[in-house]
Amino acid sequence: MRLDKFLKVSRIIKRRTVANNACDAEHVKVNGKDAKASYNVKIDDVIEVTMGERTVKVRVKDIKDFTSKDEASSLYEVINE
Repeated sequence: MRLDKFLKVSRIIKRRTVANNACDAEHVKVNGKDAKASYNVKIDDVIEVTMGERTVKVRVKDIKDFTSKDEASSLYEVINE
């Protein structure tokens, strides 16, 4: 699954176009490297999203094309470092 779509489906970022723009502006890293929106997300990837002064770091646990709002947080786990 594409990175921008995963960010939207998991509801880390609300809209896919916003996720795409965040990737283009180098606000998203995967495994410590800047990632493009077309990056193919895999289980156990570590995604780091910087929004303003706030940074969210998550590990991918599952990949689904569609998910409900209640199940969205089950696709990843938040990493506190």
